[in-house]
Amino acid sequence: MGVKDRDRFSTATRLKLLGEQTAARVYRSQTKRQARRSRLTGRAALLALVLCSLIVALAYPIRQYVSQRAEIADLERQQEQARARVEQLRDLKARWQDDAYAKQQIRERLHYVMPGETGYVVIDPDAAKQSRTNLGAAARPWYANVWDGVDKSDRSDR
Repeated sequence: MGVKDRDRFSTATRLKLLGEQTAARVYRSQTKRQARRSRLTGRAALLALVLCSLIVALAYPIRQYVSQRAEIADLERQQEQARARVEQLRDLKARWQDDAYAKQQIRERLHYVMPGETGYVVIDPDAAKQSRTNLGAAARPWYANVWDGVDKSDRSDR
């Protein structure tokens, strides 16, 4: 056995060799981890970039979709209200086709009386003064406006 062989089996040489092998393994594992980390970071960055691009690309169409759905809901509500109003008007038209209802409304609104009846219009003096001064012709009954027109035209001739 020469010096070289003895040196190969010496404890110091073995420990030195073992330390170098261990250091090489640790270094390799660290470089693999770093390579894996850098790959994952690159993949994560790419994934984040793709997701952000999708969000930006879809933001406007989704906003349009939501606003159109709200507009459709509003139009459907208006359509339902219009249907209800048409139904009310049909009922009113049917009621006006009845002669008894028409007579009742004419008597109430125009203050008509049947032959042989005496009609009375009771006016509160305070309310009459107030309506003449503040509200004008729109608040007075139609026949009062007609008579006022007749009186004014009669006065202008003289």
